[in-house]
Amino acid sequence: MDTLQVVSSATQIISSMIGAVGALELAYRNLDEAPKRIRSLEDFVCDLENLTRCVKQKHVYKLHNSQLDHQLQSLKTLTERLHPKIGKARRIMSRSKIKNLAQVVWTSMTGDPLGKLVHSIKDDLNWWLESQILTQNVERVIEITAQEIPTRLKVKSEQGYPISSKCLFVRNLLEQESSQHVILIVGLSGIGKSCLARQVASDRPARFVGEAVELGFGQWCSRAACNGSKVEYKKRLARKISKFLVQIGFWKKINNDNSGDLEYLCCMLQEALYGKSTLILLDNVWEQDIVERFAKLYDNDCKYLVTTRNESVYEITEAEKVELSKDEIKEISKAILLYRCRLSGEEIPDVADCLLERCGHPPLTVAVMGKALRKELRAEKWEKAMTNISTYATCAEGPSSYVNEKEAENTLTIFGSFEFSLEAMPEDSRQLFIALAALSWAEPVPEACVEATSSVLGQKSLFPLIVCKLVEGSLLMKADTDPLYEVHNMVSLYLDSKINDSAEILLNESKAEETASICPWLLIFGKEKIKEVAKRKIELSFSVLDEKQVIISLEAILEALMASKSISELETSRASFSSILGPRIADLISTD
Repeated sequence: MDTLQVVSSATQIISSMIGAVGALELAYRNLDEAPKRIRSLEDFVCDLENLTRCVKQKHVYKLHNSQLDHQLQSLKTLTERLHPKIGKARRIMSRSKIKNLAQVVWTSMTGDPLGKLVHSIKDDLNWWLESQILTQNVERVIEITAQEIPTRLKVKSEQGYPISSKCLFVRNLLEQESSQHVILIVGLSGIGKSCLARQVASDRPARFVGEAVELGFGQWCSRAACNGSKVEYKKRLARKISKFLVQIGFWKKINNDNSGDLEYLCCMLQEALYGKSTLILLDNVWEQDIVERFAKLYDNDCKYLVTTRNESVYEITEAEKVELSKDEIKEISKAILLYRCRLSGEEIPDVADCLLERCGHPPLTVAVMGKALRKELRAEKWEKAMTNISTYATCAEGPSSYVNEKEAENTLTIFGSFEFSLEAMPEDSRQLFIALAALSWAEPVPEACVEATSSVLGQKSLFPLIVCKLVEGSLLMKADTDPLYEVHNMVSLYLDSKINDSAEILLNESKAEETASICPWLLIFGKEKIKEVAKRKIELSFSVLDEKQVIISLEAILEALMASKSISELETSRASFSSILGPRIADLISTD
């Protein structure tokens, strides 16, 4: 449901609540009916709270406007006023039947406290309706306000990442009028390039008129990931630029008619950034032409902060180049470790310095290890961690795409820290993480898909607690404004090595009903290798025509389609399912 439709339904909910209050007023002397009416009111209040939360997430970058913020706060205030009154009404009606009968007799002589509460609740509801500028259509009020407010683009810095001398150096480059439009930050994987760039962008120089925006690419958007196919590479790059145009507010939604035309989109990019003064963070770039397409845009005062570990990108001549080395991250690695392990400088064992040296100081590794050793004061545990990470790094299988020996060694150390962190986690979280290797992490994955994966493992009721451990351990990242999860590119590479284990868990070891429930999700959000298997499994479940499996599959297909993040993604998913369902639909309809 569109968020603004959700907002408009607030009026409908409140109108329904007024009706429910009226019904309670008539029924409060009916000892069987009144509690039901109170429960109904509680449900309405819960709906209002959910609506308020959804709207705030949708317009999170526009809440600096006082009018919009006031309108949303009014809904929150209403729910806060209703909670204690409805709770009091419930307590009145939760007494024993004898006491309630006595209360009815007593109130007939002295006045009714529940009746007074009913009138007070009704007054609160009417207060909210009357307090809005357009009481009959809250959706239009908030939408009109929001449309007139320019989006204030922001980049969020990493928690626990201190300001380093390198951060100040990059910021100084941005402030210089004479510096290049492109600033390249290069370094080994996991060494903190993205953290550094976000730290700079989150506290951008004033010349950028309060705007900074991040656009991530990753290995997915590279020729190597497309097996050398220029057509597929251009298609993926076009998709990234389309989303960027929506992100900066130039388009309201992706224009599917031209979403695959890269040259047209670059023209739109030129128009979108005309006259703008924006700091644009291009994160994890693998191809030189990506930077060049942005750098050649003219008639703007934008600057581009680019992070890369690809040497070909680093060869761009018209760019300021900033190399992030191991020695430079040493000054902040201890602070990151203290933040993650929740210990003070006096509490942390001396062996921690040796552990940092063994890890190589990269912020990603330090963050993962720090979380695994949270609140650990025993020096022997830290020493064991140092031994274990060496063992895990030796045994870890590095990505075959790495030919640089130094890069490969660094990657194995990072993978070793992941192994150590997983060993320290509860079994449920560890199992879910391995299962997530089946998903393609080229782009953020909907929370509903991650939860569906968890359900196959029998973890549905505990999903929030289980996934929280992975987020805390820096193995998963949850978006602030949308129900989406993403991973660091090094975590994605690590998961690539676990794809066979994941397929075994989700597609071979699971029961038939569980397989039927997860395959539609894997067909949309899975890795290419997994998609092929998932498609065969879905076809098999429909050919068997087991009623329970078919129902589960159809329900999962609907849920997976609803989780599609764009019209183009929805159309692609719809086509995939149509090719499977088409030949079987007549049999399904005619089945008794």
